Amino acid sequence: MSSQGADFSEYHLEAAIAAQHASANGIEDTDWQAIVKLYDRLLELHQSPVIELNRAIAIGQNGGPEEALEAIAAISDVKRLSGYPFYYAALGEFELRRGNSEIAKTYFQSAAAVARNPIEQEFFQRRIKRLE
Repeated sequence: MSSQGADFSEYHLEAAIAAQHASANGIEDTDWQAIVKLYDRLLELHQSPVIELNRAIAIGQNGGPEEALEAIAAISDVKRLSGYPFYYAALGEFELRRGNSEIAKTYFQSAAAVARNPIEQEFFQRRIKRLE
């Protein structure tokens, strides 16, 4: 159990990130700076492009779409995210926030193309329809 013992692990950090989300009243009330710092510590223990992506999303929530897109572009092994729909969804969301709806739509189409199940597929299709 990660809650017992003296060893500090990635599970402690993941729990702390989840606690930040759970304790906020809403997205605008979330302490995104704290979450970015927790992701920084998590990356020290476990390097992963998905963790880097989640960190980039938190950066964007804290600092805006330009900062998010810069952080996404800096992901070390971005090729490993080519089959991960939320990579494209994050790019689409931040392009949409920049006002680039056509680029966003293309990213959401890419997300839909690599969706892993019908629920994800439906979610991305709804995002695409809103942009048409």
